[in-house]
Amino acid sequence: AYMLKYDSTHGIFNGEIKQEGNDLVINGKTVKFYTERDPAAIPWKETGADYVVESTGVFTTTDKAKAHLQGGAKKVIISAPSADAPMYVMGVNEKSYDGSADVISNASCTTNCLAPLAKVINDKFGIVEGLMTTVHSYTATQKTVDGPSAKDWRG
Repeated sequence: AYMLKYDSTHGIFNGEIKQEGNDLVINGKTVKFYTERDPAAIPWKETGADYVVESTGVFTTTDKAKAHLQGGAKKVIISAPSADAPMYVMGVNEKSYDGSADVISNASCTTNCLAPLAKVINDKFGIVEGLMTTVHSYTATQKTVDGPSAKDWRG
């Protein structure tokens, strides 16, 4: 709750955030919060979650991501490229998804930004070669300005 309330980049959250047991309460709305390392141990069925977005960056293969299914999820969408999960990008190939795969990848954020535009240009005019540059937010493996600390520096 503290790190969501106070952020060096985005400033102080203009609302109420508190922790009640294992839940986060944001402006009076309770959000289930889990700190479980094993996705199979997260009780997705109890929460009513049918679809889980796996965005830790850790469980990016079908075998690893399907652990969420053991917790009761019906489908898992990996928010990163996957070595073996079928990949779908909105505006490019999402219509080819037939619903049979329980674990899919939605590719990378860069792919989702570039691919729809590149598809339109390629379909209309053709692309022989290209070069792109991306400015990317920090990821789970990079240090942020704020990090976990035992001290409440701003509270």
